[in-house]
Amino acid sequence: MSDHTTGPISWDLAGRVAARVAGRQPVIPRGRTTVLEEDFVELTAEAEALVERETGLRSGSGPARARVTDRPGWARANISSVERLLRPLSDKLDQALAKPGPSLGPLQVKMPVQLTRNVAGVQLGLLLGWMSARVLGQYDQLLIEDENPEDQDLVYYVGPNVIELEDRFGFQPRQFRLWIALHEVTHRLQFTGVPWLRPYFLSLVGSLVEGVDPDPHRLVEALRTAVAEARHGRNPLDEAGLLGLLASPSQRQALDRVAGLMSLLEGHGDIVMNRAAAERIPQAERFARALSERRHQRGAARVVTSLVGLEAKLRQYEMGERFIQAVEARGGRELFDMVWQGPEWLPGLDEIKDPDRWVQRAGGLGRTA
Repeated sequence: MSDHTTGPISWDLAGRVAARVAGRQPVIPRGRTTVLEEDFVELTAEAEALVERETGLRSGSGPARARVTDRPGWARANISSVERLLRPLSDKLDQALAKPGPSLGPLQVKMPVQLTRNVAGVQLGLLLGWMSARVLGQYDQLLIEDENPEDQDLVYYVGPNVIELEDRFGFQPRQFRLWIALHEVTHRLQFTGVPWLRPYFLSLVGSLVEGVDPDPHRLVEALRTAVAEARHGRNPLDEAGLLGLLASPSQRQALDRVAGLMSLLEGHGDIVMNRAAAERIPQAERFARALSERRHQRGAARVVTSLVGLEAKLRQYEMGERFIQAVEARGGRELFDMVWQGPEWLPGLDEIKDPDRWVQRAGGLGRTA
């Protein structure tokens, strides 16, 4: 993670704050951590084979690689991802930050550039530190770039959180770990097994980021609002993420397109996980009930996608599952698998809500293909 004298956020400060907040984690004996690491290496490979068999998708990037981390390590990885994502905004925000800053209240004191960056860094660090206690696994499709290839294309597992839940609910560890791996490996196969999906996804994100109004006042206020919500036990980013807090009305329409995609991918992840687990994980239903309650109480925790407005609300996950089930009821998996043929086959959010509209449109696309 780098830091610069310019830019919207003090990344170093964000990392220090996140590490301090995230550091409040249960102490796991080294022996248990070693077993956890060995399990996830083995179970991630098994999960990949199960998901490939269930979906027919094959990774174009080699086998999945597992990495067990702690809460501060997860927060650092996600700060790096957010930094990469916001690079297109840097020049715009640098220019905006050179102008007089936001009001600090009734005294109308102007906020200096570095203070603005520091405030944003503190708010981002607080948010990521808070959310680091809620993440179990994550495949981060935004962390793919040429530099540091050994740190890219990883399936992350947050060891203290996994063990904490296993102990709290009395879960059978290897079953629970395989169950987590199934969902995250499904996401990896979506992005590595469908050649056009990652560039299309990143192009959508890039266009949204580039279109954000480069007003540092709004960035600071958005982060402040997000932290206040988090402190009350609510995920402040469920609706549309950080970009949703910054977005104009026209950008909110664009966010709906991305929300439709993420609803589809999350619903697909849940369905594939459940089907692949059917014969292999007897306790899968119990895991699903416990995690559903946890989501409802504390919000979703796949953070980078949440930060940029790409983490659909829980109800949108459910809509994604219902969409897939409705499409398969009309034409089986063969009909659903048409979504992987190209961007034009993806359902919009309106079609996620009304699957018959997509089925009708897919029929037309099929006739012209």
